[in-house]
Amino acid sequence: MNPDIKTYHNSLTPNDKAICDLLYSEICKALPKAEHKIWHKHPVWFLDGNPIVGYSKQKAGLRLMFWSGADFEEDELNIRGAKFKDASIFYTTAADIDTNNLQRWLNTSKNIQWDYKNIVKRKGVLERLI
Repeated sequence: MNPDIKTYHNSLTPNDKAICDLLYSEICKALPKAEHKIWHKHPVWFLDGNPIVGYSKQKAGLRLMFWSGADFEEDELNIRGAKFKDASIFYTTAADIDTNNLQRWLNTSKNIQWDYKNIVKRKGVLERLI
């Protein structure tokens, strides 16, 4: 496990750590070639420098976010905003995680991507990559 992500996990309650440990394992299994690191204070996975998926502790629970998830057409993923293409789901226990759904979303994340890597260069305009 990435040492910075391990430190992130170890800073959490046992319940939240269990959620993160399962998410980490499943994400690494589905995206073995993805770079993963702490980015904006939480774990994020990147394909070719483009953020794909990450998770963070929030008041509602552990938020799993897909940067391009709004286009996945998945009812379980909640679309957060109109400007960007992210969508997320919250977990309060590891038992809440449906690993079949998670693996489907992770596989979809390889095929549906918006170019967040160059958003600053394009002055906030997103372009579809895949």
